[in-house]
Amino acid sequence: MQIEEELNEQLFDNLVSFLRRSHSAFQEKTTEWTCRMKSREIPTAALVLGVNVTDHDFTFRSLSEVLQNNVTPYIALLEAKDCPGIKNLMQKLLGQLMNCCIDVDSSEEEDYEQVSRNRVRCSMTSLINWYESATKRTDSETPGKKRTSSRHWQSPPVVVIFKDMESFTTKVLQDFVVISSQHIGQFPLVLIFGIATSPMIIHSLLPHSVSSLLCIELFQSLSCKDHLSTIIDKVLLTTQFPLKLSEKVLQVLINIFLYHDFSVQNFIKGFQLCIVEHFHSNPLSILCCQLEEAKRRVNSLSHNQCENVRRLPSFRRYVESQVSEKQIALLTADSSLKEAVRKLLEDLNVYHENYFPILRCLHVFVSSLPKYPLGKQIRELHCACLENRVWETEEYESSLQLARMLNKSDLVTMLQKCVEILVSSPGREFDEIVEKLKEFLTQFQKLEEAFQERDESISPQKELQKKTNLFHLQKTLLELKESRRSKKLTKFETLRFEVVDYIDSLVRCYLVPADHKTLHEIVYFNTASVLREHLNAAPRIALHTALNNPYSYLKSEALKSDGGSISNKAPDICIAYKLHLECGRLINLVDWLEAFSTVVTAAEGPTADAASSDQVDDVIHARFIRAVSELELLGFIKPSKQKTDHVARLTWGGC
Repeated sequence: MQIEEELNEQLFDNLVSFLRRSHSAFQEKTTEWTCRMKSREIPTAALVLGVNVTDHDFTFRSLSEVLQNNVTPYIALLEAKDCPGIKNLMQKLLGQLMNCCIDVDSSEEEDYEQVSRNRVRCSMTSLINWYESATKRTDSETPGKKRTSSRHWQSPPVVVIFKDMESFTTKVLQDFVVISSQHIGQFPLVLIFGIATSPMIIHSLLPHSVSSLLCIELFQSLSCKDHLSTIIDKVLLTTQFPLKLSEKVLQVLINIFLYHDFSVQNFIKGFQLCIVEHFHSNPLSILCCQLEEAKRRVNSLSHNQCENVRRLPSFRRYVESQVSEKQIALLTADSSLKEAVRKLLEDLNVYHENYFPILRCLHVFVSSLPKYPLGKQIRELHCACLENRVWETEEYESSLQLARMLNKSDLVTMLQKCVEILVSSPGREFDEIVEKLKEFLTQFQKLEEAFQERDESISPQKELQKKTNLFHLQKTLLELKESRRSKKLTKFETLRFEVVDYIDSLVRCYLVPADHKTLHEIVYFNTASVLREHLNAAPRIALHTALNNPYSYLKSEALKSDGGSISNKAPDICIAYKLHLECGRLINLVDWLEAFSTVVTAAEGPTADAASSDQVDDVIHARFIRAVSELELLGFIKPSKQKTDHVARLTWGGC
């Protein structure tokens, strides 16, 4: 993702600078490198990425691409699951590095190199010999040879990335570091440790005698919460994407992020799921697109689609607010309906163009307060505005009271930020607002010039700047309220009240909840229950549904059954599962097998060999054993110690 790459750009630049310093010291054989070589220290970057492990793969892939494009082609990405021992680690390391420099221009040399790589002994000596031959081959200008890209450095370093350092065993890491440190003077090796918890894990996994062989530099990525805030700000809180999320849907995605995995990638997948579900389930989603395209599609609406528009709750409220003649035209004439839909879609687009900039302006004020009644993050403020009329909440009133106590410098800073936001926004009604805000700034400037040497007695506002705890804050608010009754407001206080009241009027005008707008159902996905079913896994319910009613998943007509009957066409595990539901705590395997055989052979009728009817067919017996083993693997039954020919049932109750 482009946004993710932009967020990691600074981190990657710092890592490249670290590699450049380490590489230049090796290449020039400076005093620093000589000292490091004598102490056998390996340049090591400790990359702290946070606990959102599912996002690490994307980060390491992006880092690998940056390094391969600009620094070195010799990069190895190692995972703990592939490296249970030092031998496996060296095999994986040599295998990835040797793949970096196979000469595609010579098939004979490629075959020879492939064979030699399979036969080579995986050791550090082999790695050094390979590196020397690879750098000599790429540096020479022999015809037919593939040269290293000019973007790569001369004698590029070998970068080994441990993606999940916490998962590596101590012995594997210790052996690799010790062996590598003994050869650090022969080729430029740089280690990158991917850390999810804390840099102290290095000292926990490695003893001091080993960790002292590493020249460690710490790198910290942005927190996953900062990543999420940027994604929401640049994707959801813009008019670039026509589809919008309702407050409940957005809250579901945020709660899963905060209380489950902190994964930005999973949040994006959830948003993609919302897009798929909206366009799949909403017949009017064809109008969820850019404004000009939506207007064009309105002309091609069929009569059934026009009827779907008339059924929308928001459109019905709109019709009820019209005069009787207009109501009749909207309910009977498709042409009048299409004309109204075009006008309403344009109004909805203007609403969004005005909503997001004013929301950011309100966030500027809210985030500057000593307390955060409406939340510090813009996503919290956005959810509050979508849920109901935010100006009717107690949190909003508390925020206004705190805003009326801000000092001049804070107010000027916030007004300047608001002007920048509104000037850069596409809203059509912001010219007058910008002029008004600039007028406030001018008045503050005049007050500054007129009262530069004013130093009156300490007011409750100045007391507020000295005391920031909750008790003194409440006391100051009460004192301010009492002083207003007996004291005349100063020019600054009057101007401050005007600024806060003006911001309040903008909020009441532009931050109306989206569900108050006509046709909001077309562009807002609000089925939070469906999203919760997809994202919040309920494995037991899914298993019970699949085993008790396989038709719900397989959609085969032969699997349809009436009531509690058991079809012999169902999979063996489904038959065994439905039979086990009829049993008690202990299940007799012989009785279970006989019932299973009866169901399976129900449609076959009497067989010619009546003498063998008392014996269960070997094939059916094998099928039964496999079904019972699968149920045991899923956790529905377990062997019983009370009776050897019985199994114990483990699940009870309905799902």
